[in-house]
Amino acid sequence: MVFSSHIFLFGFLPIALLLYYLTPFRWKSITLTLLSYVFYGWWNPWFVLLMFGSTLVDYLCGGVISKEGQSPLAGKTALWVSISVNLLSLGFFKYAIFVSDSIGGLATWMGWEPVGAPDFLRYIVLPVGISFYTFQSMSYSIDLYRGHAKAAKNFADFACYVSMFPQLVAGPIVRYGAISEQLRNRSHTMQGFAAGMTRFNYGFAKKILLANPMGQIADTCFEAGGGSLSALAAWVGAVTYALQIYFDFSAYSDMALGLGRMMGFRFMENFDSPYKSTSLTEFWRRWHISLSGFLRDYLYIPLGGNRRGRARTYLNLLLVMLIGGVWHGAQWTFVIWGALHGAILALERWGRERFNLPIPRVIGRAVTGVLLLVTWVFFRSESCGVAVNYLKAMSGFGEAGEEQGLLHELILRPVELGQLCVCLIIALFFPNSREFLERLVWWKVAAGLGLTFISVRVMSLQGFNPFLYFQF
Repeated sequence: MVFSSHIFLFGFLPIALLLYYLTPFRWKSITLTLLSYVFYGWWNPWFVLLMFGSTLVDYLCGGVISKEGQSPLAGKTALWVSISVNLLSLGFFKYAIFVSDSIGGLATWMGWEPVGAPDFLRYIVLPVGISFYTFQSMSYSIDLYRGHAKAAKNFADFACYVSMFPQLVAGPIVRYGAISEQLRNRSHTMQGFAAGMTRFNYGFAKKILLANPMGQIADTCFEAGGGSLSALAAWVGAVTYALQIYFDFSAYSDMALGLGRMMGFRFMENFDSPYKSTSLTEFWRRWHISLSGFLRDYLYIPLGGNRRGRARTYLNLLLVMLIGGVWHGAQWTFVIWGALHGAILALERWGRERFNLPIPRVIGRAVTGVLLLVTWVFFRSESCGVAVNYLKAMSGFGEAGEEQGLLHELILRPVELGQLCVCLIIALFFPNSREFLERLVWWKVAAGLGLTFISVRVMSLQGFNPFLYFQF
């Protein structure tokens, strides 16, 4: 079940809100947990058992870590049990096939005997959102060990924290310390509900009216193959994919924040107009902020951050972004995407330390935009070969075939051209959702309701409504 579906909008959500508000406050966490299990189990009921098991392990480990008078060895052991269980679970379901296929490919390349993947691996189904909730659940144990959070008062509250359906499958990644007080004490007001509903409405409209049209153009370009695209058509495909993934991901974050607010929760912002960035360093302060903060606090700083000399700092940046790339998907294209971002971040840091030259914002934004478009090609492509061919087309070295008909069909028609221009203007110049809805007035609420009505009608006619986060 996804937010942008009829079953969620007209079935699950009204029932969930009704049950939630009819439940006395002391039972609301249990009600929300059960509703979240229904939401998550809609894809596959067995996935609920996996999430429940991870939740139980981390809750028990947290109890050991936070127990007064506990020996340091017991606390450290509990911490490593929590980390190991989460990473092993994530590794098995997400990376077992990738590792097996990579070993087989390496053996073939070396001229050794073929190494086939065990048959049971072919039956593995990736649980939706496992990367999000394992990071979130694991951070609880780490924060308890560091003294950055207090232990959950009861299992019901912790289970609610891990499984909360508004941000379960697409983030933002919420830390327990930031929400623990809200689990115990939060207010439910008409103003808060209206603000949440409006944030959800704008996010829903962003997904249907902006992300999906851009995705259709991007998919057509990427599926056509670099060999049948002109340079212009290839660049249009890269631009529309960049717009699709931004509007799609930020739309789900908007809907998550809106749903949370409707239930009295306040989650952290996850996007801050990332395509207005003048460097890749700034981009990662604005894009998927909850993941950037997680990688910084739980990986970059423990590795030494920038405290062990320049060379180690550059290496840490590269390692962190490599892991960030692998987190997004079990493909070599994601590894390369992460490596490119890490190398560029290290190069930008070196340039600031060595030269510290002021760069005009317009130039910084243009250069950053080009770098993002090139690296998004690896993120979107099914394989490294496809990515290389697509980049050849972007550079003008591809073998153009039917590009003129494709280009005319996608770009020169008024509707597609207008959609692309509108999306570019919104992404590059308009205030983001947080800024626009910071002051809630009646016409913004009314406009949100109108956009939702239009979006529902459009969604009924669209045959294209992907959910990009199945791979995460």
